[in-house]
Amino acid sequence: MAVRRVVPNIQTGAAQESREFYGLLGFEEVMNHGWIMTLASPSGPAAQISFMSGDKTAPVTPDMSIEVDDVDAAYAAMRDSGAEIVHALRDEEWGVRRFFVRDPNGRVVNVLGHR
Repeated sequence: MAVRRVVPNIQTGAAQESREFYGLLGFEEVMNHGWIMTLASPSGPAAQISFMSGDKTAPVTPDMSIEVDDVDAAYAAMRDSGAEIVHALRDEEWGVRRFFVRDPNGRVVNVLGHR
């Protein structure tokens, strides 16, 4: 299994202000679903930050997202290790397959793959 990118997720009610602030550092909006907006660096598109008002289909807002090349293998590894699965593996309408797991620090990690 390979990691493709890691994105911090910041829960906020100030998406517009965040877009303007991080725009001063060169970030540009690359995705906006209303409840989640992602900014990326044009010179290094994998350098990203997401801002969320809350998660659309999950009971909690994740602290970070990790995109992997095989989300089913990642889910099996986490489940088999006994890690706490916070949000079960599922396909989302916006084109990702994902699950949430709690890390040893109590942080919720959104592990995903694009379909």
